[in-house]
Amino acid sequence: MYKRVKLACIYVMLPVIFLAQGCGVYTFTGASIPEEMKTISVQFFENNATLVIPYLSSQFTEALKERIRNQSRLSIIRSEADANFEGRITDYSVRPVAIQGNDRAGLTRITVTVSVKYTNALKPELGFEESFSANQEFSLTQGSIESQQQKLITLINRQLSELIFNKAFANW
Repeated sequence: MYKRVKLACIYVMLPVIFLAQGCGVYTFTGASIPEEMKTISVQFFENNATLVIPYLSSQFTEALKERIRNQSRLSIIRSEADANFEGRITDYSVRPVAIQGNDRAGLTRITVTVSVKYTNALKPELGFEESFSANQEFSLTQGSIESQQQKLITLINRQLSELIFNKAFANW
């Protein structure tokens, strides 16, 4: 009796597994990129924030491209792609978040906000226009803001590129 139930389960589950695998292109990153999508373009994200860090635009744009290269099979081209990212950096701020007894910041937070327009030429309904923000906290006891800023921006760019990639390709 037990063998029949086990055999019946195998006969039922095997086709279900094969059907589920054929329903799209999935990767271990959770991305679901349609098989017909082959190319993407990433335009330069201009920095329109009030406080401008000279290298932020280029580093953010490159971080987004790197995320796409590492987590998809898409080829990045300059124009006329199956999908496109464009936008601008709209805010860069440095604010204290934890005040110590001597009226000094115990922790300071850097926040970057990016406005992104994603256009999908193959499935226009999947496009979006949205703002994304990410931040990192640091202590001035570990060094000046200038000495920590490069590392913090790298971490923020990593967070932002993940949020944007997931919104476009993982529907998270």
